[in-house]
Amino acid sequence: MALLGTGALAMWWDMAPAMQGEFQHWHTHEHFPERLAVPGFLRASRWADADGGEGFFILYEVRDFGVLASDAYLAHLNSPTPWSTKLMPHHRNMVRSQCRVVHSEGGAVAGHALTIRLRDGEGAAALLAGLSMKEGIGGAHLLQAQAPAIAQTTEQKIRGGKDRVADWVVVLVGYDADALLAAAGPLAAREGAVTGRYRLAMSMP
Repeated sequence: MALLGTGALAMWWDMAPAMQGEFQHWHTHEHFPERLAVPGFLRASRWADADGGEGFFILYEVRDFGVLASDAYLAHLNSPTPWSTKLMPHHRNMVRSQCRVVHSEGGAVAGHALTIRLRDGEGAAALLAGLSMKEGIGGAHLLQAQAPAIAQTTEQKIRGGKDRVADWVVVLVGYDADALLAAAGPLAAREGAVTGRYRLAMSMP
């Protein structure tokens, strides 16, 4: 078992508490189904900040990296629905990484997720190898960002311009949040690493 495809879209953003109810309603009942209707989009998962903060982590698993520059996907990015247009400006501190899957083992959806955003992925795959079999952990994945050769989209413009990018992304999932945190140690300690802890809010299909 592993991520469903060889491509992935990993995103982080903050959503003000006053908007979170409508955001999750929209994201669950309109946005996820819309994205999963795009050929090559295989699974969508959303996690909320484990400490009750404003942050969310979203992971789309896609068939291959080319899906992220496909005509079908770009059509959605450049013609957002009225509801999307309303909510996109509320996506604050957006980090959006369009990725190739470098290493993937175990499951991709669990009650807890820990992400590490890295500047350099050297040696990360070796550190993750076999980790999914450790107590409390169910999956370990390494993604490398690569920007598709596409123009800035309408959705990006609505959000206020260019999104930030995490060059390398580690995603650990499991049933024990403390086990994930302990396993992240060597990678989370790297210079410039940004670590986030999340709880599952929704996954489709």
